[in-house]
Amino acid sequence: MTRPTPDDLRRLWNLTRMPTETVDFLQTYIDPKQGPDGKPLCTATVALLDVDACSEMHALPTDEIWHFYLGDPIELLLLYPDGRDELVILGQDVLAGERVQTVVPAGTIMGARLRPGGDFGVYGNTMAPGFAISDFEPLDLADALRRWPHRRDLIVAMVPQGEE
Repeated sequence: MTRPTPDDLRRLWNLTRMPTETVDFLQTYIDPKQGPDGKPLCTATVALLDVDACSEMHALPTDEIWHFYLGDPIELLLLYPDGRDELVILGQDVLAGERVQTVVPAGTIMGARLRPGGDFGVYGNTMAPGFAISDFEPLDLADALRRWPHRRDLIVAMVPQGEE
């Protein structure tokens, strides 16, 4: 099997830049049924992280399921509302503790980047109710650095350039 390049995947899947982050993605499913708020009942995406991209720190009001598909491991930083934090490694080496799937609870601040040394990673997200751009809650950087000072380097690496 030939290993694809990030550009191969962008072309193959016709990926576009996510409006709120620096990852390239494709929304693969939007449930035609809507809830009372007008949002789809479920959505699914596939996204590409490369060395120049990150899923910038943010929170969502709905649980989000992350799926690892291919490529190099991805670091997913979770900052929980109760003050705990966790660094989940998404990848294929499950015997070394990497996960192929994880759930990010609603209200948890999250951000992801390619693990240093990697070329690209492909992941997906599934949400029910579905994702709406209006749900994207950007990180309050000063508050996050105050609450999780030991995660400073990772937090700063996953904010839009110029905000640190």
